[in-house]
Amino acid sequence: MAIENWVAREIEDLIAFRHDLHENPELLYEVHRTAAKVAEALRAAGVDEVVEGMGQTGVVGVIHGKTNISGRMIGLRADMDALPILEETGLAYASKVPGKMHACGHDGHSTMLLGAAKHLAETRAFDGTVIVIFQPAEEGGAGAQAMIEDGLFERWPCDEVYGMHNMPGLDVGKFTTAPGPIMAAVDILTITITGKGGHAAEPHTSIDPFPALAGIIQAIHGMSARSVDPFDAHVVSLCAIEGGHAHNVIPQQITVKGTVRTMNEALRDHVEHRVGEIVSNIAAGHGCVGTLDYKRSYPVLVNHAQETEFAAEAARAVAGEENVTLDMTPTLGGEDFAFMLNKVPGCMINIGNGPSANLHHPAYNFNDDVIGWGSSYWVTLVRQRLSA
Repeated sequence: MAIENWVAREIEDLIAFRHDLHENPELLYEVHRTAAKVAEALRAAGVDEVVEGMGQTGVVGVIHGKTNISGRMIGLRADMDALPILEETGLAYASKVPGKMHACGHDGHSTMLLGAAKHLAETRAFDGTVIVIFQPAEEGGAGAQAMIEDGLFERWPCDEVYGMHNMPGLDVGKFTTAPGPIMAAVDILTITITGKGGHAAEPHTSIDPFPALAGIIQAIHGMSARSVDPFDAHVVSLCAIEGGHAHNVIPQQITVKGTVRTMNEALRDHVEHRVGEIVSNIAAGHGCVGTLDYKRSYPVLVNHAQETEFAAEAARAVAGEENVTLDMTPTLGGEDFAFMLNKVPGCMINIGNGPSANLHHPAYNFNDDVIGWGSSYWVTLVRQRLSA
């Protein structure tokens, strides 16, 4: 175990910082208080340059090593936003904002990176430059993409970039990742079926969109079973329906909303094309008009092989060989760090949160015992990748 003495000296302050963020959750790009607290802490730590407002509300801290012979630069990224969930933890520091909570651990992610930034700014025991990236709007707002479009990697041309996420169910002090695709592309679909409204007692005078919807649902589920390779991980979930307001009126229109998760771009293209055909053709077969609005959101998160080994090497130095695995099972969850990995080689690693409620659950809480492990990992990674 390589949680160093500096972590022990800082841990109470870091826990207090995390609890403050937890009490005051903010959503998407509206992380004004959180970003200000992060920027204030970075400046107090002696970080060389602190830039606010990247990608609307992102924060970047620049830390120079004692030397810069190599001219190398690496980026370390954490997310800051919370979720629109009513907290049910009963914690003394539970959310003070009704309907908002840190149900994914971004308060912990920001705290771990802040702890590392403070130590790196104090010791500067590396050669090159580190940028610490605190991004908004990971939860559906593509904050990583917004920071990239705002010139993140043009202003700070990183050679490598790394992310870290907590994992409930994995023991504290353990790490896991894998090379290649480990998290899915996330797409959003809206299906609209338009018929002809009318009285429920006279369906022959109407064009009922419900039979078309039933056929579309069956065909989409059949598509997954019969026109996609069973070894290609994917899911199409229809999750919401809107249409009709009375017991005795056939509605003119029904709208269905859902999500598509795929693990490669070819499959992503195929699913979009097939769902579009199904909606249009089956609706037409029932005398309706079917339209598909298909929005591509986050791309597949693909870890680069060499950088994944670098990340694992740092984790082994912190936690021991037996506590680091490179065979993480891919998940169909999405993560907008994928945008950064599409621009710069790097890796997303997962750190154990111990036994806890799942991410995005009202009873979830980030485990304070993880902070020391995560901050130590970040510092070790910098020392190894930017060795003097």
